[in-house]
Amino acid sequence: MKKLFAILLSAIMLVGTVFALTACGANAKVVVLEYHLTAESYAFAINKEVGAEVKAAANELLADMEESGELDTLINSYFDGTSTFEYTNPASKEGCLVVATNAQFPPFEYKNGNKFTGIDMEIAKKLADKMGKTLYIDDMEFDSVITSVQTQIADIGMAGMTVTEKRKEAVDFSTEYYESAQVIMVLEGDDTFADCESAEDIVAKLAEQDSTYKIGTQKGTTGYMYSYGDVDFGYDGFKNVETKA
Repeated sequence: MKKLFAILLSAIMLVGTVFALTACGANAKVVVLEYHLTAESYAFAINKEVGAEVKAAANELLADMEESGELDTLINSYFDGTSTFEYTNPASKEGCLVVATNAQFPPFEYKNGNKFTGIDMEIAKKLADKMGKTLYIDDMEFDSVITSVQTQIADIGMAGMTVTEKRKEAVDFSTEYYESAQVIMVLEGDDTFADCESAEDIVAKLAEQDSTYKIGTQKGTTGYMYSYGDVDFGYDGFKNVETKA
């Protein structure tokens, strides 16, 4: 893959209250600290018992797209603004390839109005076409995606999902198709990390903060697990601060 996607954790020093960045006013700006705190790979989640056909088709599609260069071209189009893909669901999911996602994670899955778009969603359409099916995108909370695949509510989960050993206990995965990392962002003018020159420096600085320091993350993601701590995922977390999901 040509690009490595940085997933943002927001780290904001607050006293007493937690607020969205937008609450700081229309002119508030954030700064992304480009030090990679983790190394992750994305893949598609597939049911262990009944997903063999879907997994085989997904792996073949990804292999063909990577060999031809189509995968890089597709991914890059969402970073350079040239993508034109949009998709509207059919009236019913009956007989469709049902894809579970959380359409709040651009550039991988999001909405333009009522239409779905994003890297994963365009690949999903190609997968459905390959399998001779109509695509149906089931938009849900991120932490419900794996459960929907396990219970066969969905045929496949495509949601910018990091492969972990813990998740492998619940679902099978396709070929890994993208590399990603956790980074943090802070309000412009916050000099907490001004002297940091590495990921290790960032971690050390976070470890110095107290309980008034809040880290905002998305529920159910590896970002939350990294910040809060999760033994099954191998993350110690930062117990000295408050992690907000």
